[in-house]
Amino acid sequence: MNEKAITAVATSIRSLSMDAIQKANSGHPGTPLGAAEVAAVLYGEILKHNPADSKWADRDRFVLSAGHGSMLLYSILHLSGYKVTLDDIKSFRQVGSNCPGHPEYGMTDGVECTAGPLGQGVSMAVGMALAESMLAARFNTANHKIVNHYTYSLVGEGCLEEGVSSEACSLAGTLKLGKLIVFYDENRISIDGSTDITFSEDIAKRYEAYGWQVLKGSMYKPSEILKLTEKAKKCTDKPTLIMLKSVIGYSAPKAGTADVHGAALGAEGVKAAKKFLGLPEDKDFTVLPEAYEYFNSKKASFAAAEEAWNEEFDAWSKENPKLRAEWDAYFSDSETAEVPDVEFSATDKMATRAAGGKVLNMMAQRYGNLTGGSADLAGPNKTELKDCGGIYSPANRTGRTIEFGIREFAMSAVCSGMRLHGGLRPFCATFLVFADYLRPQLRVASLMKLPLIYIFTHDSIYVGEDGPTHQPVETLASLRAIPGVQVLRPADAQETLEAWKMAMDSKDHPVCIVLTRQDIQGFEKEDADWKKNIRNGAYIAKKGGDTPDITILATGSEVSMAVQAAEMKAGKNIRVVSILDYNKFDEMDKAEQDKLTGGAKRIVCAEAGISANWKQFATSKNDLFCIDRFGESGPAAKVAEHLHFTAKDLAAIL
Repeated sequence: MNEKAITAVATSIRSLSMDAIQKANSGHPGTPLGAAEVAAVLYGEILKHNPADSKWADRDRFVLSAGHGSMLLYSILHLSGYKVTLDDIKSFRQVGSNCPGHPEYGMTDGVECTAGPLGQGVSMAVGMALAESMLAARFNTANHKIVNHYTYSLVGEGCLEEGVSSEACSLAGTLKLGKLIVFYDENRISIDGSTDITFSEDIAKRYEAYGWQVLKGSMYKPSEILKLTEKAKKCTDKPTLIMLKSVIGYSAPKAGTADVHGAALGAEGVKAAKKFLGLPEDKDFTVLPEAYEYFNSKKASFAAAEEAWNEEFDAWSKENPKLRAEWDAYFSDSETAEVPDVEFSATDKMATRAAGGKVLNMMAQRYGNLTGGSADLAGPNKTELKDCGGIYSPANRTGRTIEFGIREFAMSAVCSGMRLHGGLRPFCATFLVFADYLRPQLRVASLMKLPLIYIFTHDSIYVGEDGPTHQPVETLASLRAIPGVQVLRPADAQETLEAWKMAMDSKDHPVCIVLTRQDIQGFEKEDADWKKNIRNGAYIAKKGGDTPDITILATGSEVSMAVQAAEMKAGKNIRVVSILDYNKFDEMDKAEQDKLTGGAKRIVCAEAGISANWKQFATSKNDLFCIDRFGESGPAAKVAEHLHFTAKDLAAIL
C-alpha cells in the first residue's frame, strides 16, 4: 500500500469537505475531517469496485451509516472516479444538487442507500449482507462463484445508540453474516458533548455478546486499517466490528470537541485547518495531485476486476443456462414458474389474513425471488412459506423464510437492504398496530422508492381480547399520510388476491396489505369489471340502483358489514363502494368519484378506525361510522357491540 498516496487522499477529503461545508455554511465537518483515512483506504485498497460502473452486480457495498458526514462520501466518490464532479461538491446542500445534505439513494452515483436517520444505514447493510449470502447459496456452483462480495459500513456513536442498529446487529450476529464488516469511528463525541454523559457501556463486549468479532485500532494508521480488514475477512462465521479510535474534526482548531460536529468551521477555522494540513490557505477546494494520480493508477485494476467477473459470469451462464434464466428473472422481478391463481369464491367466509397466506404462498411459487418473513408472528400473520427451502439460517442459506424475531424496525431496514442489493423481492409482516415500530424505516423505504411489501394483520378492534394496546384505530390514517406508500385494505378473500397482484406489480413504492384477524363473509360483486376497476382504488360492490339514495364508502371488513346493513334497509336504494386504496380514491377527480357514488345526496363512510380520512366525503358528522377512540378488551363481537360498531348499528343510521 502506498501510504503517502493514501495520506494525500485523506488530506484531499478534508480539503474538499471543509470548503464545501464552509461554502454552504451548513453541514457536519466532524466526521469527514476525523475519519478521512478509513474512506481513503477503503476505496483505494479494500473495496472490490469499479467507479466506471457503480451498478456492477458483484461489487462490494459500502454504506455511510453516519449520513450526516456525507461530505466524506462525496469527496471519496469524486476522488476515486465516480460521477461526482468538483462542481457537484461546490454545490453541496443546494437545491437540485447531486450532493444533498445526507446521502440519497438514486441521486448520487455510488450512493448505495438513503442513510439520513442514524442507525438505519448499518441496519440496511445487514440486509445487503443477508442478500449476498442468500444469492450466493442459490447461484454459485462448484466451478464458479458469481456472487462473492462484502458489505461494509461506517458508523458513529449516534448509529450505535439508536435502537434499530442494536436490533439489526443482534440479528446479524445470530445469522453469522461473516461478510459484513463495520467500521466504528470511535471519537466519543456527539452534539451535546462527550458521549460519557449518555453512552457508557462497553461497546466491544456488547458486540461480542451479539456474536460479532471485535477488532481495535487507530483511524490514523492506514496500514493497520488494511490489516484489520484482512483479519475480518478471515472470520467467516461472524460479522466484524472494527473500532477505530479517532478525533472528531481532526485538524480543526476545535478538534475533539462537540463544536466541530455539525457546523461550518468558519473562515478562520478553515484557514487554521489548512495550515495544519499543509494546504494553501488562500485556495479553496484543493485536491493534491497525488490523490488524483493514485486513483488514476487504479482505474485499470478496477476495470480488470469487473472484467474478470464478467468472464466468470459468462462461463457460468454457458454451463448453467437454467440458472442464468433464473438469475435474469430474479433481477427483473419476473416469474420463474407458471403457477395458476389460488381460487376463492365470492361467498367464501374467511379472515383476509388466511386468504393472504394462501396468496403469498402462490406468489412465492410463481416468483422465485420473493422472500421474507415476520417479526415472530409467522403463525398469526400466516406468512410461513411452504416448499420454499425452509427457514433461512447459517446452516441453510437457501431458505426463503426469514425469522426476524421481535425486531420490527430492523426487519423493515433489513428488507430495504435486501432490495437495494438487488435480485430479491422482500416482504415483511407484523400486526398493524406495530407498524408504529417500523414507521421511520417505511418512510425511508418510500423515499428510496423501494417496492417492499408489508403485510399487516389484526387490523382493528376485532383483535378482541388483547385490548386497546393491540387494536389499531389511528394506524391506517398514519400510513396513508406517508407520501408514496400505497395502503391496500381488501374486503374479502377475492379482493386479497387482487391486492397481492397490485403489490407484486408495484415497481417504485412500498405497498402495505392490511388484513383481518376475524373471518369476513365474502359477497357477490355487482360490478362485472370489478377486478379492473379495483386497480383504480375502488369499485361498486353493491349498486343500489342507478340513482341510490345513500352511498356507503367502506374499506376492508366494513364492506361486508355495509352490504349487510344495506340489505336490512329494504325500502331504500343503498349503494356500497368498496375502497381498496383510499389515496387513489381521494386522488380521483370529482366526476370519477360521482360516478362511483351514483350522485347520492347522502354519503356515509364506514371504517374501523378514526374518521380523519373520511370527513371530506361524509355528508355530515352523523354520517361518519368510524371509531374515534381506543378500543376495549373482550371477545371481538362483544367489543363491537360495546362500541356500537355492528351491521345493525350501521343500518340504524341509514
